[in-house]
Amino acid sequence: LADQAQLAFNWLLSRSRYASLIVTPAGFALSVYLTQRYFPNAQGSGIPQAIAARHLTDPRSRSPLVSIRIAIGKIVLTLLGLLCGGSVGREGPTVQIGASIMFALGRLSPRRQPGLILAGAAAGVAAAFNTPLAGIVFGIEEMSRTYETRTSSLVIATVIAAGLTSLALMGNYAYFGTTPIALGKGIDWLAVPLCGIIGGAAGGLFSRILIAMARGLPGAVGGAIRRQPLLFALACGFAVALCGLASGDTIYGTGYAQVKAALETGTPLPQNFSVLKFLATTFAAISGMPGGIFAPSLAVGAGIGANIASLFHETPLAPIMLLGMVAYFAGVVQAPITAFVIVTEMTDNHAMVVPLMMASLIAYGTSKLVCEEGLYHALAKGFVARAEANKASTREPPPVAAAG
Repeated sequence: LADQAQLAFNWLLSRSRYASLIVTPAGFALSVYLTQRYFPNAQGSGIPQAIAARHLTDPRSRSPLVSIRIAIGKIVLTLLGLLCGGSVGREGPTVQIGASIMFALGRLSPRRQPGLILAGAAAGVAAAFNTPLAGIVFGIEEMSRTYETRTSSLVIATVIAAGLTSLALMGNYAYFGTTPIALGKGIDWLAVPLCGIIGGAAGGLFSRILIAMARGLPGAVGGAIRRQPLLFALACGFAVALCGLASGDTIYGTGYAQVKAALETGTPLPQNFSVLKFLATTFAAISGMPGGIFAPSLAVGAGIGANIASLFHETPLAPIMLLGMVAYFAGVVQAPITAFVIVTEMTDNHAMVVPLMMASLIAYGTSKLVCEEGLYHALAKGFVARAEANKASTREPPPVAAAG
């Protein structure tokens, strides 16, 4: 359905590429309205909500963050985002959807709900990218930030089930195709630290912007955004449409098609692709509409890698694009192991494991200098705080002792 939504938007652009100036802002505003009116807590990627639900101790406080209602809204509104040209992905939303389904199944056993939420989140990543190992690593490194022996078998079993379902529906495939080319010798390896530093810094900047917007800007600007969320979403959608026009219609949607074509054919992405995709993804992410940042982040990283590859004339394009992808992604999520595992599995390129690991670790360190907090866990704190505040406000006041 996500692929069909993007094809439908591309068909609209084939009729008139300026239609995005109307459709994209209107779609953003509609998505935010539906989210706030019918599906609160479905905004953004959904990963912070799943993390917050794991941290909450009261099962009733988890329901507003992970539920079948949220899962349905997440699917519908993510498709709406892709249908109107938003620079969003389906992979982050599958985390909240998977967590919601497993949470619903775990209602009979509240004690096991945190483990079930973790398993559902891992399964969502595994199914979305056809990357079972990355699903497991994501569950351990990012969702739980620790290895829990008692839930390991549950995570693996759920990932296997998700993987088999994905294979049945989509067949066996590498998300970005097969890219067997590796780095050469000598000077080619300079691309590793270069991609790590630039990609990590850009990823940290992206995270810092999203965290600042989520916590609310100070002064009159922040107040205006809080009072008029639909107008702000409309403005973000218009900004994305302008980025799309400037890019030659290449930055809409996930960015999957453009990156896959560049990796397989060796044709460089446009020089302005990385900057415009970065801006479009930022506007989509801060607008308040549901949609993931996994695939768009990989696309931004691919654009950074393509720009850096222009400095290495004798080196094939694909390996440096992969370095850019893993570096920017690691900079955004600050989960370096997940980053290089997911890129390795998505491209079926095991010859690049060592340079990808190096670039991922360099990017992680660089990102921490720009943004101290990990994006998803920083955003999750906001959901935890709101849930605890709502819980406190609904408690009955203590009885008042009778006078005398």
